Amino acid sequence: MENIIDRDEAKKVCVTGASGYIASWIVKLLLERGYVVHATVRNLNDETKTKHLVEMEGAKTRLHMFEANLLEEGSFDKAIDGCCGVFHTASPVLIVTPNPQEDLIDPALKGTQNVLASCAKTPTVKRVIITSSTAAVMQGGRQVTPETIVDETWFSTPEGCKGIPGEWYILSKTLAETAAWKYAKENGMDLISINPALVIGPMLQQHINWSSDVVFNLVNGKSETYINAAYGWVHVKDVAEAHIRAFEIPSANGRYILSETVAHFSQVVDILRQLYPTLKLPTKCENEKPASPTYKVSKDKVASLGIDYIPLKVALKQTVDFFIERNLISL
Repeated sequence: MENIIDRDEAKKVCVTGASGYIASWIVKLLLERGYVVHATVRNLNDETKTKHLVEMEGAKTRLHMFEANLLEEGSFDKAIDGCCGVFHTASPVLIVTPNPQEDLIDPALKGTQNVLASCAKTPTVKRVIITSSTAAVMQGGRQVTPETIVDETWFSTPEGCKGIPGEWYILSKTLAETAAWKYAKENGMDLISINPALVIGPMLQQHINWSSDVVFNLVNGKSETYINAAYGWVHVKDVAEAHIRAFEIPSANGRYILSETVAHFSQVVDILRQLYPTLKLPTKCENEKPASPTYKVSKDKVASLGIDYIPLKVALKQTVDFFIERNLISL
């Protein structure tokens, strides 16, 4: 692997939406590497969003918190000032909402545009990493089979998002990433997109995020059925590590899809049953339709970042063990 950017020259970076699931892990790993981190949150007085960040090792001397609003132009100027790199992770994750434009589309799209505008007018910024999603990859109208190989050339389209579960969230990620690439091209910006599949693993923040809740709903004993879907799965630490390596490795470019494996929920339940035989787990699929097909995700490009994926079985175990440690479930 190529030499990494000299961290003494790239010591100060900004992480937007720092209280989030992936972002919190990015902040943690950056601090462990000696970076000075400018972290943005919507409300500095909300300890449920800031407490876990300020208590991280290295935070007292190298973590600086900033308040910023995705919908306010120039709101990120102060946080990004003097930074060499920006990790833009801030974007709402809501699967159901009565106000999709206000709750999802505007913060994702306008927020990305506002953050990139702040980056463009900050001469110290050398590279911007945005957190996208396979939501911006998979809904382009292509049908998948177990032999299909999805790679970074796949893009979702607004038309492909229509009428599917989580439509508005998927559309928000699709529009935001599309706009980011357009802005980067027009402004000569060094931009990289990280597109993770369903992210699981231990949480650092206090609240359960949506992707962790997907696993929680399988193990909390309240559901008799699992959904008829096949998802890509990836450990949160691998996702955070990929963000940082994409910033540090000079030759990194374009998009990186992160998926350790693609598994149907029936397979996930089987793994959980092997790991935790005493847990009450769903016993049947939500419907009698044919099982949603699995598919493959190319690992060729992400291999250039040197990511050695944590296996799905380990990721699931660490996720459930976290729930047990937090007394959210019991064996």
